[in-house]
Amino acid sequence: MAAIKRIFVGGLRRQMLLFGLLLGSCVPAQTVTPENSVYKKRVLEGAELQILGSYYRQEGSNAAVTGGRGTEELTDVHPTVILAVPLNDDDVLTANVGVSAYTSASSSNVNPFDGNGGVADPFQASTGASREDVWINGVLSYAHSSDDRNTVWTVNVSGSNEYDYRSFGFGGGITRLFNEKNTEVGLRVNAYLDNWTLIYPVELRDGSDLLDRSNRDSYNVGLNVSQILSRNLQGMLSLDLVRQSGLLSTPFQRVYFADREDRFTGNFPLADDIERLPHDRNKLALGGRLHAYVNERIVVRTFYRFYTDDWGVTSHTLNLEVPVKISGQFTLRPAYRYYRQSAADYFAPFNLHLSTDLHYTSDYDLAQFVANQYSLGLSYTDILTRWRLLGWGFKSLDLNLSAYRRDNGLRANQVSFGVKIVND
Repeated sequence: MAAIKRIFVGGLRRQMLLFGLLLGSCVPAQTVTPENSVYKKRVLEGAELQILGSYYRQEGSNAAVTGGRGTEELTDVHPTVILAVPLNDDDVLTANVGVSAYTSASSSNVNPFDGNGGVADPFQASTGASREDVWINGVLSYAHSSDDRNTVWTVNVSGSNEYDYRSFGFGGGITRLFNEKNTEVGLRVNAYLDNWTLIYPVELRDGSDLLDRSNRDSYNVGLNVSQILSRNLQGMLSLDLVRQSGLLSTPFQRVYFADREDRFTGNFPLADDIERLPHDRNKLALGGRLHAYVNERIVVRTFYRFYTDDWGVTSHTLNLEVPVKISGQFTLRPAYRYYRQSAADYFAPFNLHLSTDLHYTSDYDLAQFVANQYSLGLSYTDILTRWRLLGWGFKSLDLNLSAYRRDNGLRANQVSFGVKIVND
């Protein structure tokens, strides 16, 4: 189910995308242009292929599908392929294709009676068909750099599909470099047009629609300003604005009311209603990075982000990464991430909402919580690409282990890797 993927694996996808961007930095080269016989830097020397993958596993006891109480066990396997091809000295075309296959105990309980011999329990996964799904995503982007390499234009289109969810996106951006390339300003704009197939909890399927819309539109604007502060310091400030409208709740997430009598089939409580949230949401995020070069072996990377929205959620994120060069080709990357957020105005735990409320959810992604994530990565880089096969040279290999812990009991572990090869 699409919502389960966004709840539990959305963070993973963002990490994978960032992982790909970190691996995919362009290598400038120089070629001679016939017109003026002067050197011109190529944006990308040759085609670059990245193969990324991850395995993710989590467990918890606050599943939103069963009203904030129930198993959250989930496993996800996520391979991604990114191919960047230089069209000429100035233009690069990049294709990104990813597949995410998962098995989710909580999504299996959209219909908890279609497996296990009809015996249902919120803390036990159903063996029915809804326990697993596949998400497919593709992004095609084009980047053009000016002759002086001080301006870069980008455009992109994207699409993704799941059993009950489809998305189409498009956008673009511009990056300008000033002050002998010591200052960089970037502006990006993206739009995502999504549509649900409305699937309700099995006990609420009486032939009528509980919701009056199935679309969701999201519009994002981002601004980044990066500055080299000294030989050893680089800083960046960011501003992100997001406007969402349409169906912002998840059709198959249950809610239970404290002022209504509980109803059961076996050990499974029957829903009083589905999750209902406002049709509009505005988000604001302010961030800052500071990278410090300590010496030829150690770099300190810090990041802070403040987030707020008109649903009452505010959050603070702190991230620290200390890459340590342990040899000419190997780098060790320990990292720590701290996250704290307040609860949305519409959140309450299992069986504590009132039927007179207009909006309600028991999704613990909208609850108050504190989370810690510990990571350890290892990178191998061969800038000379000495290992070659059929014209392709091995450039880098990255491995990463991470452990995620929330104070409400959600626990997750992830193993990821990335391989980069180039054809130059």
